[in-house]
Amino acid sequence: MGKTIKLPHEHDMNSAEIMRHMPSGGELQTVAALMKLLGDPSRLRIFWILCHVEECVADIAAMTEMSSPAVSHHLRVLRDGGLITSRRKGKEMHYRAAETPLAQKLHHAMEEIMDISCPRK
Repeated sequence: MGKTIKLPHEHDMNSAEIMRHMPSGGELQTVAALMKLLGDPSRLRIFWILCHVEECVADIAAMTEMSSPAVSHHLRVLRDGGLITSRRKGKEMHYRAAETPLAQKLHHAMEEIMDISCPRK
């Protein structure tokens, strides 16, 4: 960020200003990894469910019509990415969306994108 670049063509007077505020490669890499994390429809569905309710693997598997091992794999990826948390309840693990600004913003962004791209009557 802050690097001055001489553009071959000065079409827009704001180009230099935009370049001064461009995120760094590392920042863009972080965002890309996060987008990849939610780029799988199954993980997106599981994350959405866990934004609304705390559930165990068996119930998530039934809700998503997936096998328990497949759900467990996606839960591990989401947990490693910091988007969900787990707690033991008896013999079962229960999962829910993390109470972090990032998880909350992603949930709200998902809802907004769905409203725009998948309007319901």
